[in-house]
Amino acid sequence: MADFIEPKILKGFRDFLPPAEIARKNLVEKIERFFRSYGFVPIDTPALEYAEILLGKGGGETEKQIYRFRDNGDRDVALRFDLTVPFARFLAEHRADLCFPFKRYHIAKVWRGENSQRGRYREFTQCDMDIVGSDSAASDFEILHIMASTLPAIAGGDVIIRINHRGLFNRFLSRLGVLDSSVNILRSVDKLAKIGRDETLALLSEFAGENNAKEILDYIGISGDFNQTLVAMTAAAGPCAESERLGLIYEFMVDAGISSAVVLDPSITRGLDYYTGIVFESFLAEMPGIGSICSGGRYDNLLGLYSADKKNALTGVGTSIGIDRLIAGLEALGRLQTAPSYAQAAIACVAESSGGAYQALARKFRDQGIPCEVFLEEDKLSKQFQMAEKKGLRWFIIPDAANPLGGKLTLRDLSKRESREGLTLEEVSAVLK
Repeated sequence: MADFIEPKILKGFRDFLPPAEIARKNLVEKIERFFRSYGFVPIDTPALEYAEILLGKGGGETEKQIYRFRDNGDRDVALRFDLTVPFARFLAEHRADLCFPFKRYHIAKVWRGENSQRGRYREFTQCDMDIVGSDSAASDFEILHIMASTLPAIAGGDVIIRINHRGLFNRFLSRLGVLDSSVNILRSVDKLAKIGRDETLALLSEFAGENNAKEILDYIGISGDFNQTLVAMTAAAGPCAESERLGLIYEFMVDAGISSAVVLDPSITRGLDYYTGIVFESFLAEMPGIGSICSGGRYDNLLGLYSADKKNALTGVGTSIGIDRLIAGLEALGRLQTAPSYAQAAIACVAESSGGAYQALARKFRDQGIPCEVFLEEDKLSKQFQMAEKKGLRWFIIPDAANPLGGKLTLRDLSKRESREGLTLEEVSAVLK
């Protein structure tokens, strides 16, 4: 038997060292501040659910990717593959406790057994926000408005949001007489960017026939400005409430000043079949090849899967930010702000016997909003300087040896190799602030 266990990690899973994890935490905190500013509230659900809950409407590719097993009680369980399906179960169980329209956000890990690649992992973090209990165009638009406001701010550059309406696309398929094959057609169209036009045409031909497949490709290839594209799509599908809704949402976008960030794109269909209305995907303008960093749509029929009350079905619209893919894009663009420590300054350990006084001194700085670390072991100041630099700290505070809490302080600027002696706590605080 081996004397040790080889440390290794599953493919598609990762450890995060402090600089990477601090960058992730900072990004998530910034996103949460945006969500809360719109009145969204947080929830959480279990990572593990009954498999029948998760697979009730997923099927197809989802069933192949899900981590599913029988637990010690011989229950058929699975790790959540997204946050939307558990949210539907959550709503069915807690409906009486919530106020509608209900605006929630949920940031947590999910698991999918798919091929890992840059920005795509088997364990990753999703960041969802949803409005449930409103079927208004205003609720669709508010999700778009949050995306248009939040994504450029956290990405540090332009973001393109591409939208479509599944109901309008279904009307087009109905006119062709292939609506019964809509699920397979939608999933085929969703692969267009990955497999190209020829392979997509071959896939569509299997479900819709060659002539219809060509018409479908022509439809999803419609382009122009928002109004031009909407007119062409409406001509192909026929005048309907769905095209009117898109027109109203566009008016909202113009009034709010975000229309330049949004493109009407009939090729955006979203492969999951629980979407019924508006759908959207968003891309970093400088790196669209990394894929969508935020996507979602309206899913009016999903919640009814877990509720016998069909007369009072809840409608919903939401989106999900792919934190890991966004981080991969920001890293490639050199915009991800990393840091090896949260502390702004460190207090030297001149004598280990003064550890209590050092912590009391550090608290005075923390009370003023200055993150401050205390070094725990007595050593030469030169070695403590080196440790502070390795931690990424700029400022180093050296207490008075005889009176560490009430005496004068020395402030060392490690970046300039300069020290200022004989300072009061207030003077040091003023510099650090």
